[in-house]
Formats: sequence, C-alpha cells, structure tokens
Amino acid sequence: MTEPTPRGLDWPGLMRAGMRGLRLHPQQFWALTPAELALMLGVEAGPSAMTRNRLAELSARFPDTPPATDGAHTS
Repeated sequence: MTEPTPRGLDWPGLMRAGMRGLRLHPQQFWALTPAELALMLGVEAGPSAMTRNRLAELSARFPDTPPATDGAHTS
C-alpha cells in the first residue's frame, strides 16, 4: 500500500478567510503566525492527530481479542 500524498495547507481558503472574512490587508495576513490566524478565525485547538505509533500503543494496550482465560467463568 502506498502512503497518501500530503495535501498541505489550503492557502486559497486561508487567504479568503483572512482577507475577505477578517478584512485583513495582505501585509497583515502574511505577518500572522498560523496560531494567530487560527485564533482569529475561532479555530479551537483539538486533540492532535492519531499517529501510527500511538495507534500501535493503543492496540497493544486494548487488543481486539479478549485475554486468554484459565477456563473459569466469573459472573
């Protein structure tokens, strides 16, 4: 399986949001950091994206199959 090509940032969309929506001048828009622009647009910081390492860690911690039992039932 091949890895998907990263798409990067939606610069046209960000520019529309900043210059049309927020009415920033180009100089003001390009002077902002991504964090400042996100704050101005009301984008809330959410949890970080799931990584392969984190998925492997969670899969090992919470396997899909139940753990082996000694044959005794507990109810």
